[in-house]
Amino acid sequence: MLICFAMKEEAAAFRRIAAGKPDVSILVTGIGRKNTEKAMRHFLAGGASVPPGLVLTCGFAGGLDPALRTGDVIFESRKQNTGYESKLLSAGAKPVKIFCADRIATTVAEKKKLRADTGADAVEMESAVVHQICDEHTLPCVTVRVISDTADEDLPLDFNQLAKADQSLDFVKLFLAIAKSPGKIPKLMDLQKKTNFAAKRLAEVLEKLTG
Repeated sequence: MLICFAMKEEAAAFRRIAAGKPDVSILVTGIGRKNTEKAMRHFLAGGASVPPGLVLTCGFAGGLDPALRTGDVIFESRKQNTGYESKLLSAGAKPVKIFCADRIATTVAEKKKLRADTGADAVEMESAVVHQICDEHTLPCVTVRVISDTADEDLPLDFNQLAKADQSLDFVKLFLAIAKSPGKIPKLMDLQKKTNFAAKRLAEVLEKLTG
């Protein structure tokens, strides 16, 4: 099983669990389509003696459905009958429609518009290309995500404006943004607590899934 995460923070809680699972590989791809495509193609071109029997594209997602709360684990299987849908349901994950965007949805207004335009329940940035590549290689693939921020909350900063060209976080820009608006610090600390909680909830479901 190959489990893909965009960021090491998303993978951290599960990585400790996966250390005892020799049949589970973790791939941290980087944020967004380009980074994910490059990392996936490089991994699959590595000539593994046994290709993965299942690929999971995992990590954080923003809620678009107001009913979804922080820590809710959600999933979408673009092609049904991978054999894992029932296991995900048993593990407490919820089947939803997920939209793959080109940017982080940072405001309630942006999330509301995405919900209206796409009918999706949640949004993230990597899964579409993972599914595309898996289709090319005839590999079953399931998106498993966890809600890190809900439909009714703005993110404390526009992280799209704080990214480098490769979409990783520019810590100099982040420091300057915080220095300019120190009142955002409590909200950033609260976001960190929520993402830590979300990563642990995702790890719990993945632990059950990987048995």
